[in-house]
Order: sequence, then C-alpha cells, then structure tokens
Amino acid sequence: MSGEMTDFTDEELENFLLNQVDLRHRKVSKTVEEVQKIVKDLTTEVSTKDAHFQSIAHSGVNNEHLKDQPALLSKWSALLKGRSTFNPAIQVLTPTLILIAVPLRGLMGYKELHTRQWRYYTITGSRLLSPVRDPEKLHQWLELESFLSPAQEWHDNCVAMEGDIVPAKVVNVFKEQLEAAIKTCRLSDKVTIQDSVGSVVRVAVETSETQVQVELVPTVELMNCWTKKARWPRLLQKWPSAERGRCVKQSFGFNLMATSNYHWLLSFSRAEQVLLGSIDEDGGCRRKCYRIVRQLKEDLWCPGSKPVITAFHLQTLLFWICEKYPSISDWRSLRDSVLRLVRKLHKCASQRYLRHYFVRSYNLLKYANTNELDDLAKKISEFLDNPGTYIH
Repeated sequence: MSGEMTDFTDEELENFLLNQVDLRHRKVSKTVEEVQKIVKDLTTEVSTKDAHFQSIAHSGVNNEHLKDQPALLSKWSALLKGRSTFNPAIQVLTPTLILIAVPLRGLMGYKELHTRQWRYYTITGSRLLSPVRDPEKLHQWLELESFLSPAQEWHDNCVAMEGDIVPAKVVNVFKEQLEAAIKTCRLSDKVTIQDSVGSVVRVAVETSETQVQVELVPTVELMNCWTKKARWPRLLQKWPSAERGRCVKQSFGFNLMATSNYHWLLSFSRAEQVLLGSIDEDGGCRRKCYRIVRQLKEDLWCPGSKPVITAFHLQTLLFWICEKYPSISDWRSLRDSVLRLVRKLHKCASQRYLRHYFVRSYNLLKYANTNELDDLAKKISEFLDNPGTYIH
C-alpha cells in the first residue's frame, strides 16, 4: 500500500451506517426485546413475593405512584421522539452485555441529608474497631430517614443496619427471590445465575440469536430531585439549553444503584437517555457520528462482552464534545464529526482519563485495565493513520 492516507467521505459513512450500523441495531433491538420480556416476567414474579421490589414494567416514568405521572410520561415521550422503545431501566453496554435497573418500592419523598460520619458495622452484623471507609465521589450512604415515610419492610434487618439501607443486603434478598422466580416461571433453560464477585447479580440469558450477560441491579429511583454532587448544568454552558437542563433535573432525577457492599452508586441514566434522544434537534449529525464510532469500537477496537470502553463511556464522551461544540455548524460534516470523536477517544485512552459527565471530578477510567486502554489507544491510532481502509 502506498504511504499516503486513505480517507473516507460523508457518503461512504452513510453507507456504513445503512449496512453495518443498522444491522447491529436490528439485532440488538431483537435481543433486548427478548431479554426485556424475560426480565419483566421474573421481576413481576419477585414483586408478588417480596414487597421491596417492583417489576421493571414500572420503572422510571412508568411508575404509577409518581405524582403527575401522565404529564411526566408525555414529556418523556416528546423528548425521546419515539427514539427509545426500550424500557428506561435498560442500558445496552455492548451487544452482549445489558444492565437492567430493578426498581425498589416503598421509598418515597427523598431528601438529601447531611449523613452522620462513622459506621462500625459489617454486613454480617459484627462490630468493627475502625469505621467502614467513606464513599467515593460517585457513591453515597443511604439512610432510612432520607425518606418521608419508608414502608415498614425497609426497617427489617434483612435490608437495613443501624438506620442505613445496605446495598449488599438488598442484593442478597433479591438474588434469593430471583432464584425462586426462575424456577416458578419455568425459565431455568433460558436464565442461569452466574457466579460473580461482590454485590452483583449477573445472569446469562439465552435469546434466539445469542447468549447475553445481564446485570440486574436493585435501584432506588429518585424522580423529581437532583443530587448536590452533580453540579450541572455548568455556568455559561450553551449545550444543552438551560430549559432542557432544568427539565432533566426537575423531572427525571437520578438513581441510586446497589452495586457495592455499603455504598450506593449514583446513576443518571434517565438524564442521559433524554439528552441522547433529543441530541439532534437542530438537525446535526451527532447521533449518527456516535453510532458509527460505537460500531468501530465494537467491531475493531475493543470487541467482546466486557470491553474496557462501553457504550456508556462513549456516550459520556459525546456529551462532553457537544458541550464544547454546541453550534450546529460543528455538526454538519459527518466525516469531521466522526474523526473528532475518534481523536477524543484516543486521547481518553492514552491519558486513561474520562470525566463523568455529571459528577465531573470523577474519572470513569480510574479502575480500568491500563493494558487494555493502551491496546485500545494503539488500535485507534492505527485507524487514524488510515481511516478509509476501515470504512470501505
């Protein structure tokens, strides 16, 4: 091959979208639909046996206990413009790794409190001499008194300890109920609980096409409120509009997810879905650009079901770029937009640094495997030397 770089055109990218990207979309949609039905059946069964949990059919804006639910639902649909047929609880991290938030029930009227300092308990109930470590930037404690009137079952020792709702305990209760539900729903041939480290319920689900890994995470959904840890939108920020930012914070709130032993993880998946769903209102090509780079990442740079960079990281990166380049004139050329996103991804992998979009002091790659990041950076730089050969 000659030394000069082969490039690609907007037209070639449009073809790539039509062929590769749309094929992925159809496959993933079919898989998600099947997984969603199975998990809906299982969580519905769990919710009839244990009052802590709800079916994923009631997640997010679909929760009938919310005040003004019909208004919220129509606002949500309008913002997503029919884009997302998926349930708001579902995040597709890769075509074979899906994260599903299982909504908890009976925790309404949340207020962010100044939590007490030290804890000396362990999950098994023994005492410690020195306190449990403080939560990291993206985590927090969750106290019963943060809620106006938590349902009686939340005071039970199986989920609470010294006034805290303990994620590891909630996960254990959920896992037991899930095992029973798999049998009751006669789904043992389709769903297998995997061995996993720490407080994670991971199941393998057989779909008609392929086997996928599904992480089921008990989640406190806090609609209509926002956390002080997320200072957003930022001052003088032009994207998203002030009105959109306000709407996201006031209406769709955030989640607390049971992913570690003591501390709850902050998640902003509904806000992210709204931002992504309405990202091209001005007619730009942001979403196309994101879908192309996601495809390249999944096919070439880090394939497999546990990649170092998932769709979530890529989406975060896209939001930062949208904020930095808010004008439609920056999003007219698909070629330029794709190369800009790829270069930024290369920078993140090389520097092993990607700020969380809402809690900006947190580096999402803090615990990422550095060898995998270096490998990714190397593959991207080979792509940037000769992008045309990969798109044709």
